[in-house]
Amino acid sequence: MQILRIDSSTTGDQSISRKLTDALLAHFTNLHPEAKVVTRDLVAEPLAHIDPITTSAIRTPPETHEEAVAAAYPGERAVLDEFLASDIVIVGAPMYNFSIASQLKAWLDRLGVPGVTFKYSENGPEGLAGGRKVVVASARGGEYSNDQMAENQESLLTTFFGFVGVDDLQFVRVEKAGYGPEAIEAGLAAAREEIAKL
Repeated sequence: MQILRIDSSTTGDQSISRKLTDALLAHFTNLHPEAKVVTRDLVAEPLAHIDPITTSAIRTPPETHEEAVAAAYPGERAVLDEFLASDIVIVGAPMYNFSIASQLKAWLDRLGVPGVTFKYSENGPEGLAGGRKVVVASARGGEYSNDQMAENQESLLTTFFGFVGVDDLQFVRVEKAGYGPEAIEAGLAAAREEIAKL
C-alpha cells in the first residue's frame, strides 16, 4: 500500500490545509502502518507550468520524443506514476482567490493524460484512474459551503478527479479561517472528528 500526500499551501506553519494533511496522514498511517508514504510539497519543490515540451513529454509516446522532450519525460512521468501507484491520496487544497493554488493546478495538469488516466469512446469520456481513495483537505478564509463563490475550488477538484475515474473522493474542510483563532480551532476540531470517521 502507498499513501501520497500533496501540499500546496504557501503559508508555512500558519497553513490550515497543512494541519489537515498532517492529521489525515496520521490517521491513515495509523490504519495502515505498513504503508509506504510519499510526500510532494508543491511549494518547496514547485512543478513548472506546462509548456510545449512538458506537454509532449506527458502526452506523446516515448519513442516519438525529440531530445528536449526525452530529457523532460522521466521527471514528468514520475509525477503521474506516484499518483497511479498510490492507494490513498491526500491533497492539501486551500482556496486562493476562489480557486486552487496555481502550483496544485500544475500538478493536476500532469495527471490528466489521454490513454492513461482517461479515454474517449463513442459513449464519451471514461476515467481510467479509479481504484484509489482521494481525500481533499480544503481550507477557506470565509464561509462558502457549496455556493457559487466556491465553484472553482472544490467543484474543480470534484470534476477533475471524477473525470479520471476516481469514485472515492471526500473533502475535509475548515471554513471561516479568516475569522480568527477561535473560528480556526473550532473548524479544526470539527475536521478532526470527520477524519476519525474515514
